[in-house]
Amino acid sequence: MSLLSKVFGVGLSLALASHAVAADKVQITADTFTVTETSHEAVFTGNVVVNHPAVLVHADKVVATYGEGGTTDIKTFVATGHVELKTSDQNATGEKAVFTPSDQLLRLTGNVLVTNSGGTVGAGELVVNMATNVSTFTGGDSGKRVTGVFTSQ
Repeated sequence: MSLLSKVFGVGLSLALASHAVAADKVQITADTFTVTETSHEAVFTGNVVVNHPAVLVHADKVVATYGEGGTTDIKTFVATGHVELKTSDQNATGEKAVFTPSDQLLRLTGNVLVTNSGGTVGAGELVVNMATNVSTFTGGDSGKRVTGVFTSQ
């Protein structure tokens, strides 16, 4: 599994409290937490921090939409506003991250920047397929070109 896929896969899956990480403790802090049973939404707003031993996620708002199975039946996970995913060796930022467990796709959009010891990649959009471990950077709707600065080792 690539480091980039690992960051996003672990980061968002952990935050969702999915079956794969149910044994790990995930601490979520926010200014406000609201659960709306009729729409099946759990909403964290204001300085949201999702803390797991492998990844730290920051966002202004996190909305998890769940099915009849509750928090173990996550349909979508959306983090918006200054989204940041940090591990011990990599940092990824953007304006919006959407993860859908059903297709194992993560979309990070809006001034995407991924930085690690090997370099930096910037793009309008990053799509990570967790099932295939393929990460694709594109200009996205912004028409922005993908840029990379790499450190030779």
